[in-house]
This record gives sequence, C-alpha cells and structure tokens, in this order.
Amino acid sequence: MQQQDMSESSSGLTTSNQKFCKSYSSCCSILSDTHVIPPVLSQNRGFTRNCDSGLLSPLPSDSFKYLGWCDIEEHDVRGNQLHCPRVREGPSEEELFFRGEEHTLKKRKQVTDTEKWQKKLQENWENCAELNLSFQDLGDLYQLENFKRILQRLIRVEKLWLVDNSLTDLSAIRLPRCRELNVNKNHFTSFKQLPKIPQIQHLSLAENNIMTLSGITDFRHTPLESLILKRNPCEFQERYRQLVFSSLPNLKMLDGIPKLPEDCSPPDIRFFFKMCTIL
Repeated sequence: MQQQDMSESSSGLTTSNQKFCKSYSSCCSILSDTHVIPPVLSQNRGFTRNCDSGLLSPLPSDSFKYLGWCDIEEHDVRGNQLHCPRVREGPSEEELFFRGEEHTLKKRKQVTDTEKWQKKLQENWENCAELNLSFQDLGDLYQLENFKRILQRLIRVEKLWLVDNSLTDLSAIRLPRCRELNVNKNHFTSFKQLPKIPQIQHLSLAENNIMTLSGITDFRHTPLESLILKRNPCEFQERYRQLVFSSLPNLKMLDGIPKLPEDCSPPDIRFFFKMCTIL
C-alpha cells in the first residue's frame, strides 16, 4: 500500500494535488469557453483587435482623425468661437498610403468653389479677438503654409499664442491690433523675423535663438511695456538690460523684472554690435 502511494507520488505531486490541478485546468477551460475577452487597444492607437479573426481593425472614428474642425459636417461652430482650435492640415494622400492608412481617404472629397467660400466664412478668422494656436506640430511645408494663411487673416486678433510651433520667420505677417503675443519655444534668430505688431504691449520670446539685440529698435515707437527674452543667447550680452531699456523708452518690465534705477544709465553705443557666441 505504501509502495502504491509512492508510485502515485513519484511525479512530484500528491494525489490531492493531482485532483486540484485537474479541477483547476477544467475551470480555466470553462472560463475560456464561456467568457469573451474584451477588445483592447493595440500599440497602434486607433485600432482594436477583432475577437473573431484576431486582426486589427480601425475604430469607427478613425476616418475623422485627420479632419479639421470645420471639415466635419452638420455643425455651425465658427473660428472666432474657439480658443484652441487644431488648424494643421492632415497628411497628404501619398503619405497616408505610405502609412497604410488609406481608409481615412473615404471622408475626403473634391471641394467646389462654393464649399471653399462657405468654409472661409465658417472659419471666420477675421473676427477672432483671442486665439491660441500653440503646439500645432507643423512638420510639413504645406502645413506651415496653411498656418501662415490663417495668420494673415487675423486682422482683429488682440491676444495670440503661438508657442512651440517651430516657427522661423513671420516677417510677412501683419497683426495690426495685436496687443499680446506669445511666441515662446520657436526658432526665431532675430527681431526682424517677427510679425508686424504696431500695437504690441506684451511680447514673450522666451526659449528662441535670438543672438543679438539688432532690430529691437523696430519696436521703439510701439506701446511695448513688457518683454521676455529669457533663455536666448542675447541675454548674455554685456549690459543687456541697459541696452534693451535704452532702445525701448516705453518698456516697464524685462524678463519679469521691473525697470530698475541702474537700468537707466545710457549704454555705450559700441555694445550694440557685440554678441556672445557659444560654440
């Protein structure tokens, strides 16, 4: 009897353990047959795994992911009602085929001249007074061109944010009523590359690549009161604060610090042409 027990347990499992394993495996089999595993998002966002075939299939909303807000039908929302709209263009048809996302093309169609005019009226950028167009991810040239087209229409905007858009030159843009402009975290290298802003009062240029103060006198006859140049190379220029305040007589605050008595002494003109270059 003892030998029989030993032979039964020679596999390393006791009789009770064998019964437990059989009952556990049968339980798992029942669960796998009676319960459907819920679909989960794959690593490729916007796709679900089909429970029947196991293949990836796009979500119902996937065909809309590259459409702008004004391309969606049956709504009357206008551009001047939005504070942070997405305005960047989606990928080209060639790019979509390259990505294997040609299924998104079914929502695109030929646009007539009438529809283009209706879209322009719906965008209504001309009547925007306050607008945030930051973080648009303008990775392609055609996206940048469309972005500048919108900026040219902002003839009444007073507050505008264009943070982190990899912008390099907006000198062809005119914003006649803009009083507050934030272009932090872009790629400007000179004041000459900024848009025409004759009514500017608050200008933020932090984290760009402005090398010198050359061109800052273009703002001398504007009502500019507050200027932020933090984390630009020109910040390391000798007598930096004195040069800035002497160039902008209406300026009251630089880099978040009010004008101090020592900022009022007239700088030596030769310092305008010096710069600090870090290689």
